[in-house]
Amino acid sequence: MKRLFITIAIIATTLAAMAAGRDTYTIIISLDGLRWDYPEAFDAPFFDRMARDGVKAVMSPSFPSKTFPNHYTLATGLRPDHHGIIANKFMVRDNGKVFSLSNREMRTDGRYFGGEPVWITAQRQGVTCATVYWVGSDVAIQGQHPTYWQDYLGEKLTHAQRVDEVLRLLQLPEAVRPHLVMCYFEEPDASGHACGPIVKQTRQAFERMDSLLAGMWQRLQALDIAPQINFIVTGDHGMAWVDNMRVIRPSQVLNPEWTTLIAGDLPTNIYVKSPECVDSVMNALSRVDHIRAWRKADIPAYLGYGSNPNVGDVFVMPDVGWLVTDGEVEDNGSHGFDHTASDMQVAFRAIGPDFKRGYFKPDRFPNVDIYPLLCYLLGVRPAPNDGYLTDLHDILVY
Repeated sequence: MKRLFITIAIIATTLAAMAAGRDTYTIIISLDGLRWDYPEAFDAPFFDRMARDGVKAVMSPSFPSKTFPNHYTLATGLRPDHHGIIANKFMVRDNGKVFSLSNREMRTDGRYFGGEPVWITAQRQGVTCATVYWVGSDVAIQGQHPTYWQDYLGEKLTHAQRVDEVLRLLQLPEAVRPHLVMCYFEEPDASGHACGPIVKQTRQAFERMDSLLAGMWQRLQALDIAPQINFIVTGDHGMAWVDNMRVIRPSQVLNPEWTTLIAGDLPTNIYVKSPECVDSVMNALSRVDHIRAWRKADIPAYLGYGSNPNVGDVFVMPDVGWLVTDGEVEDNGSHGFDHTASDMQVAFRAIGPDFKRGYFKPDRFPNVDIYPLLCYLLGVRPAPNDGYLTDLHDILVY
């Protein structure tokens, strides 16, 4: 009963805020591969400051714990199974084409990006938005981009230049100034892949990002709008150790006459040549250690995966630390594993007028909740999504 009353109060407060609009600014920073324990394991004075002066929490990614699917989930509040970017590589059954990050034609085709990103939600309701390399923002989704955006496939701004761009945007004349800025950084993911999660090189990369954000925050505090700024730092997924000794080679297990495409090492979607081949594939995989394999219809509900038509006929998920690939494994870290695994969890910090001070959220929350949170902070009505603002009632000041 108490939870019901709290929920009703939150809904009433949210509707009131949305009806009135909100004179605040929201900046959300994504550090790719921000494993939940990096701020604990490494020297992180700015993350520590955000915890003291704001909110500290752990956020769970959606499945699969990959960069493109989860950044688009953060933007839409939809699980990958619902927004359509179900992996970094998959087959589109309607036309037989393969979506991949290296295929510019497919990668920039708005038809494959379902749902409504928060920048479209907000701009439809009169709120100006900006992105700096956020996944999906350089794609004409529903024929729209954010008011300000960059081409991710073009020549990229350095990390320092991205900070400059955020500050520039927030110093534009009030009439054209964005109230939402979403900014993406590749680290510490790049170092985590190359070197592994808990090593010197990844420590250095993370600590550089901590210092960069500290400098950004200091510059933000010099702006006239500083008291109105809500500042969120989080990421898309964690990172786990991998190596070339823990690899399952599909070519050594599956007859090529059974399959049309084996897409991705994490997760692995297998598209078969005929329905009769499913049994053959499943029987072969049943004899392989360190993986779990399911027919599409049998994928466990807790993954929130399998209803999308583009999911493979057979779905394979390796144990944490194992890969399914015939390629060379040169990295020491990877992700895409079971999204409930500890190594895949994500750090979350938030500071600003709408967040409590010195609050540690005791329970993990799913990343689909970020979209309704952003809508609340912007004072706009959310589109249909899989998240619940009520999951985050305890971190907010009403």
